[in-house]
Amino acid sequence: LVVCLGAGAGLTRWLELRRPPQTTDAAQVSEDLYVSASAARRLALGFDGLAADWYWLRALQYVGRKTTAHKGVLQLDDLGPLQLNALAPLLERATTLDPQFIAAYEYGALVLPAVDAEAAVRLIEKGIRENPRAWRLHSYLGYIRWQQGRFAEAAAAYGAGARVEGAPPWMSAMAAQMSTKGGSRETSRAIYEVMFRTTDDEQMKALAFRRLVQLQSLDERDALRRLLSQQRERAGRCPADWREINAQLRAARFKLDASGTPLDPTGVPYKLTGERCDAELGERSEILRNH
Repeated sequence: LVVCLGAGAGLTRWLELRRPPQTTDAAQVSEDLYVSASAARRLALGFDGLAADWYWLRALQYVGRKTTAHKGVLQLDDLGPLQLNALAPLLERATTLDPQFIAAYEYGALVLPAVDAEAAVRLIEKGIRENPRAWRLHSYLGYIRWQQGRFAEAAAAYGAGARVEGAPPWMSAMAAQMSTKGGSRETSRAIYEVMFRTTDDEQMKALAFRRLVQLQSLDERDALRRLLSQQRERAGRCPADWREINAQLRAARFKLDASGTPLDPTGVPYKLTGERCDAELGERSEILRNH
């Protein structure tokens, strides 16, 4: 116990002494990494997990401070505006010190693609090499490749994961779907439904739920546009109000407010733009607008 505590104190002291000077903004984290994974491993005197945890906490603090300083709305899988240049090296060091640090690989798979997609791929590929029985890492690699639009490689990643002992049947189904419908809304829904059902991480679950709500809204807006188009063909003009197609909306099982206006999945009324005969998200809608 004495040796362990001494090693932890010594490592922390050594790292802090070599920390670059802070900028005038106290919340700003230096982009420079001031100790390599190999050096930290030597200083930890065999307590690699301790050093890995230190880097992991540094990574979370780094992202947290950048997020706090940012002015604007961010999503967990779209942190590119934060310019997280040090995140990939921090996660690389944490997983070098502890190659079985699955949480670090998962976090990298979700956050890194918007910062450095190839760094994210390298991180997950390392995780697969170090954890050959972790089929879930293959699914993360497939997710990254799907985000890049590289559907053949995504299918290969899911297919490789499906061959790992203990992998669920949906991995094979996902591989097939990537090969045939990689860029479809159907595939997007399948990916986020799987993420929502299988992840234990609350942030990832919340992200998957938001994406599923967004996909539901996209389907609803397509259906509303069809109803508006049909009404224009019948009446020779676009409806001036949702009440003109109230019967069709009810038949299509749209959720309506007291005035007969269809509501999006978050309960905000859709906006009818008569000049374009189109349905759009309301100004107060919480549904993501940038995808």
